[in-house]
Amino acid sequence: MALGGTPIALPNAQVLSPDITANGANTVFTVVTPGTYQISYHVNTTAGLLMGTRLVINGVNSTPSTVNPVIATSSFENQIKVTLPANSTITLQMFTSIVGTAILVGGGAGASLTIIRLS
Repeated sequence: MALGGTPIALPNAQVLSPDITANGANTVFTVVTPGTYQISYHVNTTAGLLMGTRLVINGVNSTPSTVNPVIATSSFENQIKVTLPANSTITLQMFTSIVGTAILVGGGAGASLTIIRLS
């Protein structure tokens, strides 16, 4: 894991609405339609870590989406409601102030991202 933050690649088995696209690495999701969205994520690692998770929206760390535990944990989750302009980008990221390695739980349970347009 790089200092500052590393995008989490999400599984290839995705259900995407026609107005959401993923880049080839499944790390950046582009929301074409402007509106208010509910975005939630879950990240599960194989061991407790002193790392954090957050969404990066249009290149900016989203403070309301940040989970930065003070003790090591292996499960991270959060949900936010946000208004997005057209063609917004969303990335799920793990971050740390020290170099470390995070291994996600296998079998599709390692990480998920849900983006739902409310209005």
